[in-house]
Amino acid sequence: MTDIRVPTLGESVTEATVGQWLVKEGDTVNADDPVVELETDKVSVNVPAPSAGTIIKIAAQEGDTVELDALLAQLEEGAGAAKSNGSANGNGKAVAASGAAGSSAGEEIEVVAPSSGESVTEADIGEWLVKVGDQVSQDDTLLSLETDKAAVDVPSPVSGIVKEIRFDEGATVTPGTVLAIISTSDDVPASAPAKPAAPAQSSSSASAAKLTPASERVVKEHGVDPSGITGTGKDGRITKGDALAYVKSGGDTTPAPAQAKPAAPRDLGPREERVKMSRLRQTIARRLKESQNTAAMLTTFNDVDMTAVMETRSQYKELFEKKHGVKLGFMSFFVKACCHALREIPDVNAEIDGTDIIYKDHYDVGIAVGTEKGLVVPVLRDADQKSLAQIEKDIADFGRRGRDGTLTMEEMQGGTFTITNGGIYGSLLSTPILNMPQSGILGMHRIEKRPVVINDQVVVRPMMYLAMSYDHRIVDGKGAVTFLVRVKENLEDPQRLLLDL
Repeated sequence: MTDIRVPTLGESVTEATVGQWLVKEGDTVNADDPVVELETDKVSVNVPAPSAGTIIKIAAQEGDTVELDALLAQLEEGAGAAKSNGSANGNGKAVAASGAAGSSAGEEIEVVAPSSGESVTEADIGEWLVKVGDQVSQDDTLLSLETDKAAVDVPSPVSGIVKEIRFDEGATVTPGTVLAIISTSDDVPASAPAKPAAPAQSSSSASAAKLTPASERVVKEHGVDPSGITGTGKDGRITKGDALAYVKSGGDTTPAPAQAKPAAPRDLGPREERVKMSRLRQTIARRLKESQNTAAMLTTFNDVDMTAVMETRSQYKELFEKKHGVKLGFMSFFVKACCHALREIPDVNAEIDGTDIIYKDHYDVGIAVGTEKGLVVPVLRDADQKSLAQIEKDIADFGRRGRDGTLTMEEMQGGTFTITNGGIYGSLLSTPILNMPQSGILGMHRIEKRPVVINDQVVVRPMMYLAMSYDHRIVDGKGAVTFLVRVKENLEDPQRLLLDL
């Protein structure tokens, strides 16, 4: 007998609420099938079955608050476990039949949706790169999955023949879901099997407000109208985090008027085309709008004379590349300059959590990278401790893997400050939007020669405009301006970085 317990849900999370059971007592499940959904203040997480077997006991009910490692259910291994073909899996979704009456020689291997990060609970199938009957080698890419933040390629676990594809492109799947079957034998069906039936909606998701038990309790405790809450859970369900965020934002506790039905999509003209937004683009749009709606955003500007940095690059670029194997760019100077300024102005390196401020004694700088699918922001961990050469190597690697779509979720989470460079596209000036929950972001722009006055003389200098957007709720104007001035001083006199001034 195997216990299914509450997993670790994050460094600061000590309890969760049972949102929805995806199985019932007596159901058979495969290893890694999701069995229950847990909700914390910030995220919704599916708990998978540790092995194949039968659910013999459910110890916590929907709506219960459970602590870490608390018993959720008990599983009897082996007996009555779901088969890989022609049966139903533990979460009630119909599994397609294999199309063969009996098992053939060889082995059938399941291809499952991988876990894409602690806060990622579902993904969309972007594109199948194979079809039923195709021969594949181990580690060949079978399909791409699109999560909220990145595209992830799913490789074949073995060499064999694609015997079954269970979901069409565009379908939404959860970690642990069986996506395809690879047969190591030559006996494959002549055609693709039937697709699985759509899962029946739970009673909570079918309701008008789409409340989960956890969010329903928050709504009742605070007397808020759920019709005004935007659900971010699966199928638009309102999670506990959605409800708490609505309460914290001072949501109106009086009943909201009935929302008007969304307007029907307009008719297209003869030279127009409608394309569905990717999950990554939808998430970028949602988060940027949330940032505007949440933070008291303000931008301060300055300009910097890039003469010293450009002369340093010109003098040492060949020696630098010969020794370190990477070109000396501008970004490493900016990263170092920002880390020095962040030490002096800690508010810019902090974040707001409810009515508290979290100050961070580490400097993890996000570097915005543009890709064909949208903007991603991989993070340079402990950037203050890295050399210029290591920073340049990391940034070059981020850029390459960002374009290839091979950045991991962990590499794009947890930054404390962000730098974005619109200058590579020719931007002269911009007002960057905060990467929440961070409190500051620096915008770089193109370098152009302009006349400036130095020692009462008009001279031509390579100048760059800098824009620093900040959250005025935590960063005062004095701190923001001082931060940007320190960045300017460090770039105009790079020796200050060496002397730690």
